[in-house]
Amino acid sequence: MDENQVALQLVRRCKAGDASAWEELVRTYSKRIYNICFRFTGTKDDADDLTQDVFIRMYRTLDSYDPDKAAFMTWVATMTRNMLVDHFRKGKYDRITDSIESSSTDEEDGPTLSDQLADQGAAPDARLMSRETKEIVHAALQKLSPELREAVILRDLQDMDYKEIAQVLKVPEGTVKSRINRGRTELARLLQRTHRQVG
Repeated sequence: MDENQVALQLVRRCKAGDASAWEELVRTYSKRIYNICFRFTGTKDDADDLTQDVFIRMYRTLDSYDPDKAAFMTWVATMTRNMLVDHFRKGKYDRITDSIESSSTDEEDGPTLSDQLADQGAAPDARLMSRETKEIVHAALQKLSPELREAVILRDLQDMDYKEIAQVLKVPEGTVKSRINRGRTELARLLQRTHRQVG
């Protein structure tokens, strides 16, 4: 049974009033939702608050979930994204970043975050993402514009495919690919600059 089928069973049990099924849904999805929130907001407190808000909204709107329209994780990611957009619009995280043009075609799926980090000529054991490296990546992610950041997070950190991301962001797949490529290019530039400063 795949993840979506398991989720559908849990949703059906939740709708029937099974409290243990809701606890299982929270256990299954809390880390993923928290990671999206943390990567986007940049702070643990905001990520905690937003994760809690997402689950409150999820609980209230579970009856509206339609499995024929989207996989459960896509529905959850869409809800999380909408709450992050609301949060962002409040102006708390209004950052201005350099805008860059896409340097690769929409068809190419450029190097992922892990590729960029590993490709430093380091020994295999040194390529493991250390805590310090994660912090550098996290800081660089915060400098991306919201639209690029969310695309990179959903693709590289949540491992969602283009179609799912297009559903979550409500944009064409070509736009998703372009944003991911631009986001990765910008991220690589920021990481190179940090690497030079440290080195």
